[in-house]
Amino acid sequence: MYLNKVLLYGNLTRDPEPKALPGGNQVVNFSIATNRVYKDKNGQKQEATEFHNVVAFARSAELIAQYLKKGQPIYVEGRLQTRSWDGADGKKNYRTEIVVDSFQFGPKGGATGAAGGSSSYTRDEQPAPAAADGDIQYPDEEINPEDIPF
Repeated sequence: MYLNKVLLYGNLTRDPEPKALPGGNQVVNFSIATNRVYKDKNGQKQEATEFHNVVAFARSAELIAQYLKKGQPIYVEGRLQTRSWDGADGKKNYRTEIVVDSFQFGPKGGATGAAGGSSSYTRDEQPAPAAADGDIQYPDEEINPEDIPF
């Protein structure tokens, strides 16, 4: 069995670049920066940043292009894909990128951590409408405790 799975949580390094494919499908390109903190051989704290090229299609592309901007956090699940093309100078060019299968918006305000709201979407899935004031909307009918599965 083979596995090609990528999980990333980081911040967008630039605004998403939406485009339309010839068939009408939407595509968006963006990049994510991830940080790694470690101690070097002298015991000094060091930080290394990696930059990842990401591409999303269809509904995921539309949502990312509409709601995310440079600096905002995002969690991405996807797969690695390398594509190639011939450049203007005749040289073969390669680009390895992460193709999004699903994603979650990070907490509002760009804060990292376990707290904060996030929304999760998979390809071709639409978000539920949010309350106008940002509060939780409860159902109108009574909740029967016997209906709760735990």
